Amino acid sequence: MTLSPNHGPRPDGVPVDILLVHYTGMPTGSGALERLCDPASQVSAHYLVDEDGTVTALVPEERRAWHAGVGCWHGERDINSRSIGVELVNPGHEWGYRPFPAAQMEAFAALARGILDRHGISPHRVLAHSDVAPARKEDPGELFDWRGLAARGIGLWPEPDARDDGPGYAVAEAQDLLARFGYDVAASGVLDAPTRIAATAFQRHFIPDRVAFGLDRTFMRVLRAAVRQAEALASR
Repeated sequence: MTLSPNHGPRPDGVPVDILLVHYTGMPTGSGALERLCDPASQVSAHYLVDEDGTVTALVPEERRAWHAGVGCWHGERDINSRSIGVELVNPGHEWGYRPFPAAQMEAFAALARGILDRHGISPHRVLAHSDVAPARKEDPGELFDWRGLAARGIGLWPEPDARDDGPGYAVAEAQDLLARFGYDVAASGVLDAPTRIAATAFQRHFIPDRVAFGLDRTFMRVLRAAVRQAEALASR
């Protein structure tokens, strides 16, 4: 087992309640592994999943890995302390973004299932790096199969119905719903940059064929469904 030296203790009393998914965003998997294990990089994750399905454990789950950076979810800003971070080898948008191979997704699904079971992480707390840091990150991106994973109990996939009908382009409602879902969005009443950025992150995760379409009717229906389902899970 290859261990990264880049980790520290988790603070007492903070639950591990987020599974955070990344792509490596580097030209090669070997380069990503080297960086995750380089003390000078000050970067790590708990696991690295290669495109052939090889899983490398880098940091013990009971330790705090350094993968999330500056971010926020439901007002919590120390994401590293409450999360397990998994990196999937993929060059990312900068180096030739491509679909995640079936072997890689199968390996990730098996790994994620174990993580969720060990820590009691709810499906609505399986997040993209771009969810917690939408102004900085795009990973794992619109080619990641969130829908297929949700069908296996890994993550949330909104299924709108008649309860989610309503007007499109509702800025105030969108800001309220994005914040309730977890994004760091203030109720300004105007379509400001943080709202646009969070909306794009939501689309990249939940409406990947409509990234940057704006707050149209489809977006609002899916967002309403996501909040309804997430809040139902959180109330259990």
